[in-house]
Amino acid sequence: MERYLTWGYRGLRGCLCININFNKRLAVKPVWSFIVFWGVLEGVFLNGILQVNDKQHLEIGGCDTVELAAEFGTPLYVMDEGLIRANCRRYRQALQRYYRRGGKVIYAGKAFLTLAMAKLVQEEELGLDVVSGGELYLALKAGFPAGDLYFHGNNKTGEELQEALRAGVGRIVIDSLPELEELLGLIRSVQPQEHKTAVLLRVKPGVEARTHDYIQTGQDDSKFGLSFAEAKEAVRRVLAAAPFLELKGFHCHIGSQIFEISSFGLAAQSMLRFMADVRAETGYVAGELDMGGGLGIRYQPEDKPPSIETFVQEVAGAVEKAAGKENYPLPELLLEPGRSIVGEAGLTLYRIGVIKNIPGIRRYCAVDGGMMDNIRPALYQALYTAVLANKAGQDPVEKVTIAGKACESGDLLIEDIYLPAVEKGDILATLSTGAYCYALANNYNCHPRPAVLFVRNGERRLVVRRETNADLVALQES
Repeated sequence: MERYLTWGYRGLRGCLCININFNKRLAVKPVWSFIVFWGVLEGVFLNGILQVNDKQHLEIGGCDTVELAAEFGTPLYVMDEGLIRANCRRYRQALQRYYRRGGKVIYAGKAFLTLAMAKLVQEEELGLDVVSGGELYLALKAGFPAGDLYFHGNNKTGEELQEALRAGVGRIVIDSLPELEELLGLIRSVQPQEHKTAVLLRVKPGVEARTHDYIQTGQDDSKFGLSFAEAKEAVRRVLAAAPFLELKGFHCHIGSQIFEISSFGLAAQSMLRFMADVRAETGYVAGELDMGGGLGIRYQPEDKPPSIETFVQEVAGAVEKAAGKENYPLPELLLEPGRSIVGEAGLTLYRIGVIKNIPGIRRYCAVDGGMMDNIRPALYQALYTAVLANKAGQDPVEKVTIAGKACESGDLLIEDIYLPAVEKGDILATLSTGAYCYALANNYNCHPRPAVLFVRNGERRLVVRRETNADLVALQES
C-alpha cells in the first residue's frame, strides 16, 4: 500500500507543506492520504528541527543542508546538537518527576559516540555506557569522568577488563560466570585490595520484545546476560568476594526500537520477582536496578513511538508497582537510552549520481554513499524516509529507488519512494540517521567514511573529519 503524506514544517518562516509519498515495497494504486503538521511541542518526527527556507532548501538546526553539502561534501552526517541536548534533559527531568527514589540516566554510547558526543553527554550530566576497550579509551580521551562510566559487553577481554580496573570505571556490568572469575583473578593483580570494584549483574528477564530478531536481547536464547539460576550463583560468588567486589544491583535490557512499552512493565515484574528470590535465598538487597534502554524512534511518518516522558513514566511506575507487590525496597532506577536521544537528531546528505530507468520495472537513483555509511537497510531491512534537500518545497512526481554505490545488489537504501523529479546533482537527505549509522560505518570497497557535523542555532562545527584515501592504507604494509 502506497502512503502519501503532506509534511508540514513549522518554524520562524511559517508553515510550508511538502508532499511526499512513501511506499513499502509493493507498487499498487494509492488508497489514502492525510495531512500531518509536525511541531516542536508535540515532539513529533525530528521534533520540528527541520524547516524549509526561502530557497526551498531543507534546513536542520538553522543550517541550509544544500550549503552544508557544498561546503563539506557528501555523504555527510549532520547532527542537531540542540535536539540531542533537549532529549538528554527530557530523560533526566522525567526520571526526577516520575520515580521518587531517584536514579541516573546513562547514555548508550554504541548508538553514536565521538569525542564531541562524550563531552556533550558529560555536560548534560548523564552517565555513559561503553561496550569495548575502544569506547572506553574514547570516553577517557574526551575527559569523561571514569566514575560515571558503565562498562558492558558479553565478551570483555582480559586486556579490556584491566583497562577498566586501572581507569576506575563506575560499574562493570558482568555478563557471564566466566567473566566474573576472570575479573576476580585480575583484581588481585591490578588494584589495591582496599579498593572495591563496583559491579552489576546482567540478567535475562525472559521477556521477548516486539522488534527485529537481531535487536532482541531479553529472551532466554540470547548471547547476552545470565539466566536466573546463573545470576543467583553469581550473587553468591560476588558476595563471597566482598574484599574485592561490591554488588550494586542488577541490569537487564530487552531489546531496541521498541514501541510497545508494556514489554518494559513485564521486564520490571520479572526482575523484581527475581530480586525478591535472591533476597530470600541470600539476604542480599539490590540498591540499583538498571532497566536498560530500547525506546524506538520515528523512521517513517506512520511510526508512533511513545514519548520519552511516557516511556520513563511507564518503566518507573512498573518498577514501583512490582517492588510494592514484592515488599521490596525501591532501588535506584538506571536507564540507558541511546537511539531515542540521537536517532531523530541526525540526517545523512547524499548527492544523486547515475539515474537508471528500467521501463515498466524500476527507476534507480544512485547516491554517493550506501551500505558503507548506513548498513541498516541491508542488515535489518530497516525502512527510511528521505527528501530532496534542494527541492524540499516541490511536489512528488515520480517513484524511485535509492541505490547505494557499493558492489552489492542488496545495497538499496530506500525502495519505492515518491520524490520530486530527480536529477543528477540533487541532494538527498535521509532522515533519522543519527543512531547506528556513523557507529556502523565501514570501508567496504575502500570507501572513506563520511564527516560528521554538529549544527545548532545556525552554527555548524566539524566533529569528525572525512576520511581520505590515504587514511585507508595508513595502517597497511606492502
